[in-house]
Amino acid sequence: MTNAIAWEARQVDRTDENNEKPDDVTVLLNRVATDPTQRIKLLHQLLGESACRQMGVYPIPPGFKLSVVIPVYNEERWLAELVRRVQAVQIPKELILINDYSTDGTPAILTQLEKTHDNIRVFHQPKNMGKGAALREGFKHCTGDLVVVQDADWEYDPAEFPKLIQPILDGRADVVIGSRFIGESHRVLYYWHSVANKALTTLSNWFTNLNLTDMETCYKVFRREIIQNMKLRSDRFGFEPEVTAKIARKRPGQPRWRIYEVPISYSGRTYEEGKKIGLKDAFQALYCIVRYWIAD
Repeated sequence: MTNAIAWEARQVDRTDENNEKPDDVTVLLNRVATDPTQRIKLLHQLLGESACRQMGVYPIPPGFKLSVVIPVYNEERWLAELVRRVQAVQIPKELILINDYSTDGTPAILTQLEKTHDNIRVFHQPKNMGKGAALREGFKHCTGDLVVVQDADWEYDPAEFPKLIQPILDGRADVVIGSRFIGESHRVLYYWHSVANKALTTLSNWFTNLNLTDMETCYKVFRREIIQNMKLRSDRFGFEPEVTAKIARKRPGQPRWRIYEVPISYSGRTYEEGKKIGLKDAFQALYCIVRYWIAD
């Protein structure tokens, strides 16, 4: 009882209006909050290394850089906040934004972002060419160790970058694909979209002999040399089945690339909110699945 009273007295002393000063825990937290390395060390001490690795909390190798490639077309409503979320991720990175000939206020926002952030580079397509063409242009300019594809809306959460790149940094994978269908939360939207997605994924698996659950996902991470040395041809949303077919292909005299899937959350948007993929793209995906199984 005496110890409890003494403890309460110390708390009163610390919060005295005339002599207010932070306690030892507050001082420690303030110091750790400014240093990502110290934050990770503290969490490892509190939770243990195994638990932290399960949550994607681990030290980033010295000198590492992530290239984030973002194709952009008429995303003035979402773009600035998306970039803020990407920048908030505590991983050294560069942002490569490709303006696919936007006709709204997107170009002005991109100009301001490039002026404000020294790790952002913006490139402009001469005409509207599609997501695949924008990604091809973006991949050419990457200088990071790994490359991740990020849509310019809020459907995918950049806070999940650490767990997306973790299998590659651990030396277990060469390519990582984020799946919306293996355990994370998602916004409830169009039933027939999910049916089409699963059908396309199943058909792609038949031809590639992979056991993916979400071929059409945006989140794909590559070692930079893999994606920069890959000859990609699709201009629109055919990028997804094409790149899937090509990472699954045998390489003469070399082992297959190691491919991992990790669960991701998904906050899909409606067509009223700017969703662009449609029925025509589903048929294009069907064509690309067969086309790139037959030949490059």
